[in-house]
Amino acid sequence: MTITISNLQPLIAILAGILILVMPRLLNYIVAIYLIVVGILGLGILH
Repeated sequence: MTITISNLQPLIAILAGILILVMPRLLNYIVAIYLIVVGILGLGILH
């Protein structure tokens, strides 16, 4: 399976959702990291 940006965002969202359910204290960090990663991918810095 080739991982592309189209596949990466839903996988990150699922992983973040599971982590938030397990450890709700991580919500702020998970959201911040997710937004940074999506922003970097959106700018095309990482391919």
